[in-house]
Amino acid sequence: MTGRHQTLALLLFTVFVAVTLGITTWVSRKRRGSAEEFYAGGRLFSPMENGFAIAGDYMSAASFLGVTGLIALFGYDGMLYVVGFLVAWLVVLFLVAELVRNCGRFTLADVIAARMSERPVRIATGTSSVTVSVLYLVAQMVGAGSLVVLLLGRTGGVTRAWTVIGVGALMVIYVSLGGMRATTWIQIVKSVLLLGGTVALTVLVLVRFHGDVDQLLRTAADRSGHGSAFLAPGLKYGGSWTARFDFISLGLALVLGTAGLPHILSRFYTVPTARAARRSAVWSIGLIGGFYLMTIVLGFGAAAIVGPDAVRASNAAGNTAVPLLALALGGGPGSNGGTVLFAVVAAVAFATILAVVAGITLASSASVAHDLYASLRRRHAEQRGEVAVARTAAVAIGVVAIALGLLARDLNVAFLVGLAFAVAASANLPVLLYTLFWRGFTTRGAVWAVYGGLIPALGLVLLSPVVSGSPGSLFPDVDFQYFPLQNPGIVSIPLGFLAGWLGTVTSDEVPDEAKHAETEVRSLTGAGAV
Repeated sequence: MTGRHQTLALLLFTVFVAVTLGITTWVSRKRRGSAEEFYAGGRLFSPMENGFAIAGDYMSAASFLGVTGLIALFGYDGMLYVVGFLVAWLVVLFLVAELVRNCGRFTLADVIAARMSERPVRIATGTSSVTVSVLYLVAQMVGAGSLVVLLLGRTGGVTRAWTVIGVGALMVIYVSLGGMRATTWIQIVKSVLLLGGTVALTVLVLVRFHGDVDQLLRTAADRSGHGSAFLAPGLKYGGSWTARFDFISLGLALVLGTAGLPHILSRFYTVPTARAARRSAVWSIGLIGGFYLMTIVLGFGAAAIVGPDAVRASNAAGNTAVPLLALALGGGPGSNGGTVLFAVVAAVAFATILAVVAGITLASSASVAHDLYASLRRRHAEQRGEVAVARTAAVAIGVVAIALGLLARDLNVAFLVGLAFAVAASANLPVLLYTLFWRGFTTRGAVWAVYGGLIPALGLVLLSPVVSGSPGSLFPDVDFQYFPLQNPGIVSIPLGFLAGWLGTVTSDEVPDEAKHAETEVRSLTGAGAV
């Protein structure tokens, strides 16, 4: 890329960082230091504000960079990610949003602990939440590295490494100083920027083809090298029975995983009432739905205008399809329009990554402090001490995410998020649904449900083609691949539900009918909710 690309993109990115750091500093001066302020922003956000923040949390680098790249490379099969991400919000709206807001306080473990023995449940659920968050963070780190390599035109590992370290440092600052209130406002700013940039690119793509979507699709198919197969199922997931099962596994993970994502669930605690939580979900569905419809246009637009070969040449996983599309729409390399549009899109993508990692880091540090730390002390920690632990945990989680992000630098970010969704659907969703809807559920069932989904999901990923045994693996030179699928959801999700049932029916514990009745009334009516 030319020096003008680099200078303008870095200038816009610097402006966004300066604005967000200003927000964080302003909020930190007004902070009261309480756990409610740090974890939930004082529960002062309106449904519209929280809806934009939820959309900001959900529209990550996987959506903006990874999904569009997969559509540009694989056509119809890449579009399946869009369907999964969008349908998942129906599960959140109907089964989770209002009930979780009524039953919990700050984290997923609060909902489970309302009915069960607190210590083992908090340790299990906190461990699972941190694991899911770290996997999600890795995807954002990989997206940041890919973007900077494209922006600076340097393929060396040193540039990528310093980028990942810089993103990690910023996310620690956002969380440590500003807590939930700063993170929420950063998400709102990022949502507006991302939606505005996506609308502009979508309009430019449609104008290029005179509003003729059919011509757009036919041109994309012609340039793909696959012809009509580019617009039909099977290019990525239809070559064999293994690929087809992989698709089913991915679909299950995407549709069911959202309801178990810690950083999404924690958003429902930032509004004052359950009704506001439900309205937040409705706002976010509208924003997210419009965004994903536009990513379909951008993905096929990248295939038609840039071409899959050029996308692969820039980044084998397709993570740079959108910036390359912006460059082409603006007039190509060296043009003023291309320079400006490329710089804007690169800056928006950076903003997306920074905002999402801040939200995930806050959720995971809350799980460490509010669930693990408080449980291991065998009593509830004082609020101020708990918040201090959360800030320390943010640093530790940032270090782990940076290390894993450097290791997984060549994988597609949407694919990496698919793994995080699979773990969330396997470990968090079964225990949440059983707690809310099964009268006879016990503490042993809750602990077994979490570990019975978490351990198989992680184990199957380690034994899958993702880690070893194929050219695109993390360790291509060794082979301990015994599980043929790339996404473990088709196996690990049923195991999570089965383990929860088995743990309950084999338990000697007598279910507490009074606690179940209290949870049921509280979840459905909001009586006694925090």
